[in-house]
Amino acid sequence: MVARTVTRRHEEPDAEIGWRVVNLDLHGRVFRYRVTDNDDAHGPSGPGTPPIWAINIHGYFAGGSMYARESLRLAQRLGWRVVNPSLPGFGGSAPLDWGAVSINALSDHIDIVRQELGIEKFVLLGHSMGGAVAIDYASRHVRDVLGVIYRDGVATPEWQDRHGLPARLVGTVLPDVAPMVDLASAIALDTPDLMIGHMFTTIRALIPDLSSNFKTVAHSAPVATMLMHLDLTESVRHVARAEVPIYAAWGCFDRVVTSSAAAAFERAANTTVQWVPGGHSWMLARPSGMCDLLTHVPSGMAYNDVLNERWRLEQHPPLRRVV
Repeated sequence: MVARTVTRRHEEPDAEIGWRVVNLDLHGRVFRYRVTDNDDAHGPSGPGTPPIWAINIHGYFAGGSMYARESLRLAQRLGWRVVNPSLPGFGGSAPLDWGAVSINALSDHIDIVRQELGIEKFVLLGHSMGGAVAIDYASRHVRDVLGVIYRDGVATPEWQDRHGLPARLVGTVLPDVAPMVDLASAIALDTPDLMIGHMFTTIRALIPDLSSNFKTVAHSAPVATMLMHLDLTESVRHVARAEVPIYAAWGCFDRVVTSSAAAAFERAANTTVQWVPGGHSWMLARPSGMCDLLTHVPSGMAYNDVLNERWRLEQHPPLRRVV
């Protein structure tokens, strides 16, 4: 049931595409997502063809509205219809019960969005925690996914090995606490990157979800614990073996999910990471970054061509010869 639906026009004056923000009532638990209102969008073959859908999955302690600026640009420049879900416990969506928290439970909400909007096949974009959710969903629903765009993700466990200076200093006294101290310091060091560019616009985009997340921080703690013990390496391999196209992009100054995790993902997915300027959350500070990769950088342009071709094959499957 749709408990409440509101339409918001994007704050930027040159925006021609707005948002429809939906709160679903899932048996008394609110699940929020937003979808671009470009209902007249069309596919790569031109007017009269259905558009490419994309679902943009946020990172930990974020939410769908933080990635609204990025998704708006994907809709404007690529003609996609984009959905930004806020996973349980984040961005205004009610948390799951502690015992119900799992990577499967999170990615099941992607399927809820797909069914609600009647989406058949779509592109999955995932950042950080969202990258792991995208991989988990794609590994369980390979026929539904046109491609995966994986940004600074935590699907492989190498990011959990924290060996920075804070970890070494604390590890001699409190070895169990050292990884969390190192992670917290990495997040703190990554924060200045968000202030590069349109600082006040970025801050304004972050505040709504941060405000909601601070209210539910105690309930989202089990998600953090789950992520610290997550290993989806075999799921990554399964997605690659199923020939679902994977595009991996990584901030070259990412201290949160470091280059060792990027290398591990490259091996598991049999792909090559595209390095981009910035830290862990480069797409929040520079929301045109993903569009620029897909429209101006050779690796991204080639990947976008693959997505378009897969979409065309879905619209016009090859005829089978009957002998």
